[in-house]
Amino acid sequence: MAILNFPQRSQAAAEPRRLALFPLNAVLFPGGTLGLRVFEQRYMTLVKECFKHDGSFGVCLIAEGSEVGAAAVPHPVGTEARIVAWDMTRPGVLNITVRGEERFRILSSEAERSGLLQARIEAIAAEPSRPVPDSLAALLPLLQAMAADAGAERLPPPHRFDDAAWVGFRFCELLPIPAIARQKLLELEDPVSRLEIVFKFLAQRGLVK
Repeated sequence: MAILNFPQRSQAAAEPRRLALFPLNAVLFPGGTLGLRVFEQRYMTLVKECFKHDGSFGVCLIAEGSEVGAAAVPHPVGTEARIVAWDMTRPGVLNITVRGEERFRILSSEAERSGLLQARIEAIAAEPSRPVPDSLAALLPLLQAMAADAGAERLPPPHRFDDAAWVGFRFCELLPIPAIARQKLLELEDPVSRLEIVFKFLAQRGLVK
């Protein structure tokens, strides 16, 4: 698999801008990775443009519709995705791995003739780095074990176990919860509130106390 290296982007908030969308039955979190299988022409063209111009696209959970065919209706909050690896094991099918960058909110969207969704979006400011509260510290050994089990491909370093936002996002990726629950957790803008919900979920199942 070819690995692509890109310079770090600024986390500063920007003015509203346009971004092509890739609606999926999955949720991408900032700092997370997601594997995609691309075969529809609209997304093949999008990926080629990303390769050509070091571009990105938005991953959003589908609210109505499906991943193939007519343009789906996305949930209003998604995550900007940048391609970090790719391969083509057979003609016409491209496998890519994307990494989540900043979250965004859709202000408006429209479908091109090809069916590709183009949106006007505004960035959601990155959550400030905060330590995991002592009251939720029992989450850390569990996440460390889950990270070791997942491996570096699923959960690439650096691992920031001292950052409440990073810890919360990783739990949201790894826990066996419905996609709509992941979406609601993505939309939260307070990392401690997100961790408290994760803690309650795990405590109810006897996994932390």
